[in-house]
Amino acid sequence: MKRILIVTDAWYPQINGVVRSLDRLAHVLRAQGLAVDFLEPSHFRTFPMPTYREIRLSVPVPGSIKTHFRALRPDGIHIATEGPLGAVARRYCMKRKLAFATSFHTQYPEYIRARAPVPLKWSYAYFRRFHASAAHTLVSSPSVARKLKQRGFNHIVDWSLGVDLERFNPSCRNEAAPDFAGLKRPVFLYVGRVSVEKNPQAFLKLDLPGTKLVVGDGPLVEQLKRDFPDARFAGAKKGAELSRYYASADCLVFPSRTDTFGLVMLEALASGLPVAAYPVQGPLDVIGDSGAGVLDDDLGKAALAAARIPREVCRRHAGNFTWEASARTFLAHLPDNSFRPPVPSA
Repeated sequence: MKRILIVTDAWYPQINGVVRSLDRLAHVLRAQGLAVDFLEPSHFRTFPMPTYREIRLSVPVPGSIKTHFRALRPDGIHIATEGPLGAVARRYCMKRKLAFATSFHTQYPEYIRARAPVPLKWSYAYFRRFHASAAHTLVSSPSVARKLKQRGFNHIVDWSLGVDLERFNPSCRNEAAPDFAGLKRPVFLYVGRVSVEKNPQAFLKLDLPGTKLVVGDGPLVEQLKRDFPDARFAGAKKGAELSRYYASADCLVFPSRTDTFGLVMLEALASGLPVAAYPVQGPLDVIGDSGAGVLDDDLGKAALAAARIPREVCRRHAGNFTWEASARTFLAHLPDNSFRPPVPSA
């Protein structure tokens, strides 16, 4: 297998776990000598997603998908998302009998229900049909794998994500930086989309000492700024600046109850930052009984306890999650179409 095509509705300028995970995976695969291409929304006309204008959905048409596939002639095809682009690419592959793998990154049925009165069984029926035609469906945690199997999904593969231990490092800590100087300690940090499905209100409502710091953008930012004027809102961060925020805080509070994994937890741990979260899927898989965080239905209690965890414990646990191992699993379950004849031009 020489050329891999990853189809995704989520891509830059979005900043989220799906985008960062796929980008880092491609970096590791390219370092192994593989060519990796992305079919993503910038190739097409887009429109803002209803109720979440920061995310733009593509308007792909079969003819344009055909053009991209013929130009790239991928040996391995991975459809990472179930949106409009993923759906058209899936139909193209099925029509031409091209094998492909998929991944289940986001619990969209729960997210849809949080915004509209759509029964979960309806949404899951669509997603089950979407993934049924894939050779394998990769999921990022054992908890999600069990849940999907219970809902009738087949050929599920555990696919743990990784973390860049060089980029996210305790050495990035800088308490004297302008955006941290003067903050009352301890600093409790939230990183992620500021939207209803991420449950940031649960963090901001906590009665905690020190400072609550929010890193991220989303549709709830302005409302939460008004509702919680004592919290600090830093906006979205990336690169070295994001690494510094993780390393310079005292505890990451992860209030989501619906994430399939929670990449921000790994980034925090690699930075030496302990995690407080609910005992639900995602945190149970990433933190578990490692001692690198505290899981409790009382999130405030978990945050106070987690802030006392030695930073070296967190860093050591993060070392169990590597992108090299994640890439091996990805490749092992990516069907190879290289033996097939080229797609005809007419």
